[in-house]
Amino acid sequence: MNFKIISMVLLVMIGLTMSCSKNKGGESSSTGWKYNDPEYGGFEKVDYAGQATGPNLVLIEGGTFTMGLTEEDVSYEWNNIPRRVTVSSFYMDETEVSNINYREYLYWLNRVYVSYPDVYKKALPDTLVWREELAYNEPFVETYLRFPSYDEYPVVGVNWLQATDYCKWRTDRVNEMILIEKGIFNPNPQQVDNDNFNTKTYLAGQYQGNVRKGLPDLSSQNGGERPVKFEDGILLPEYRLPTEAEWEYAALALIGKQAENKDELITDRRIYPWDGNTVRYKRRDKSMGNILANFKRDKGDYMGMAGKLNDHAHITAPVRTSWPNDFGLYHMAGNVSEWTFDVFRPLTSTTLRDVENHDLNPFRGNEFKELILDESGNPVEKDSLGRLQYQFENDSLLIGRENYNKSEVKDYFDDDDEAIEYAYGKYSLINKKSRVIKGGSWADRLYFLSPGARRFKDEDKSDRTLGFRCAMTRTGGPEGNEDAGGLQFKRKQPKTKRSYK
Repeated sequence: MNFKIISMVLLVMIGLTMSCSKNKGGESSSTGWKYNDPEYGGFEKVDYAGQATGPNLVLIEGGTFTMGLTEEDVSYEWNNIPRRVTVSSFYMDETEVSNINYREYLYWLNRVYVSYPDVYKKALPDTLVWREELAYNEPFVETYLRFPSYDEYPVVGVNWLQATDYCKWRTDRVNEMILIEKGIFNPNPQQVDNDNFNTKTYLAGQYQGNVRKGLPDLSSQNGGERPVKFEDGILLPEYRLPTEAEWEYAALALIGKQAENKDELITDRRIYPWDGNTVRYKRRDKSMGNILANFKRDKGDYMGMAGKLNDHAHITAPVRTSWPNDFGLYHMAGNVSEWTFDVFRPLTSTTLRDVENHDLNPFRGNEFKELILDESGNPVEKDSLGRLQYQFENDSLLIGRENYNKSEVKDYFDDDDEAIEYAYGKYSLINKKSRVIKGGSWADRLYFLSPGARRFKDEDKSDRTLGFRCAMTRTGGPEGNEDAGGLQFKRKQPKTKRSYK
């Protein structure tokens, strides 16, 4: 071949290679302008593989189900009548938050907020919940939270407000670790007071951190680096408490009742997070007859007889004992009851007509807030704890909106029905601070282990039978990361079942 022809071919190949390296993101289907190319302004399109699964989370594939009681209403309260709803896909903690998890949180607060010791004190669980007038539970007051024997047991004595604060803290620690693992940050244990990593503060440019290497700045033709942006898809959404609908859907795990090779067919209802109408394991193997959850079997019977303990737990049990349900979640019945995100209101035939149109991700408790901005439209300086500052939206500016017109709607529809009056302390104990708790506990009878059973407690109260687990919103395709590319999703199988030891 002629040398000139060879040279021309090589030049063309080099040119194509350089062009491809500059334009890895392709071009806009709207304007034709190239993505990720400094010569064309540097607008970026991320090659996004999908939302990563955070620590201890399990993807809960969403769907429709009948929310409400599936067991006889022995209390005759009729406050949770069945109705059809749909829950979007989300993530749920595989286990309840344990004592060692919560102590890590307390340690961080004590180490970082040097000038604000009240932050640490405010987060402390109420260990006095173990005390009773006519029982000797005093050892639990000192040992249950801090002694290593109980490291893997669920934390109790934590109120709803404390649990919510824990979720926010966990969000920031997970996202900080993501940036460390990607080589963007160096570990920085020297953070003090408001100079600590907060996801929203970092994205707003009010936290620099111990930077190792930034991302390439494609907006500049001269190169350079930039911090991570929200649009990069690197940082995870917030950890939070699950809504009541999410919790109940995840507990029932009806995905395990789908008929093989038949679309949208659930073969049977479920009363509990497992099959059947009893609390004993039914398969014919060495575990047959074992108790499936940690609960109070009868009056004065918390764990059975010596030599043949039924649930192997006189109080709580470690968070990864017993059998997980068909989503792979442990203790969605028994062990400890769990906080949910919702404000409690009885759902009766009278109130159902008010909420029947809210059948996608139903939730009560919304507070619509906005960032406090300065005169230039930028977020005002972070507060003394390193967080951005928010305020309720101005109701007067919401007049004319069609989807909502109040910034705080915990009591939505309460004032529209003359037959309903929640006079706290007079007619009922229901108020805006009442939060839904689910799941039943080690001290409850079997009825409360049904996912449809619900109770409430004020958000600033706690109990020795009450803990929590976290959830996270799923972004993108409901079936998993491969769903976005049109591929068939391979469902993650639940982990190997474990019996009590």
